[in-house]
Amino acid sequence: MKKHLLLPLLTGCLALTGCGPKDQAAAPNSAASASAVAVFEFTANDSMKFNLTRIEVKAGQDVKVTLTNTGSMPKAAMAHNWVLLKKGADGKAFTDAAVTAQATDYIPPALADQIIVHTKMIGAKQSDEITFKAPTEPGEYPFVCTFPAHFLSGMQGVMVVK
Repeated sequence: MKKHLLLPLLTGCLALTGCGPKDQAAAPNSAASASAVAVFEFTANDSMKFNLTRIEVKAGQDVKVTLTNTGSMPKAAMAHNWVLLKKGADGKAFTDAAVTAQATDYIPPALADQIIVHTKMIGAKQSDEITFKAPTEPGEYPFVCTFPAHFLSGMQGVMVVK
């Protein structure tokens, strides 16, 4: 009876150890792929603040940004987005123009050429994710929330491309 119980255990162990080297060989490739993407998790709240105000990436690097609204106020009163502007863009001028763009989720169509990428406008307990390639030109690229008054309250930062 002991031999009968031991055989399935040995077979299972052999099957598991047989997979080991294959998994180990794949691990470096997975790690290399994962390290190639810069991942940033932004949170925004009812105090009109991003948790991150400066991020750094390599020129041309793949970037993944997740924005989560951790607040509790209704979307009509306290929505957030994350808008990455081109190098040299004026965040204040952009957000001043955004105030009149409610119909387009506070993205001013006349200034769309200043945007590299943006999330959608999200309400409480919602999140949005975007993936993009960092610019190839080193420098500082401003990011902002375009909901009215949020930029002036400090919802802004910079992505530094090295």
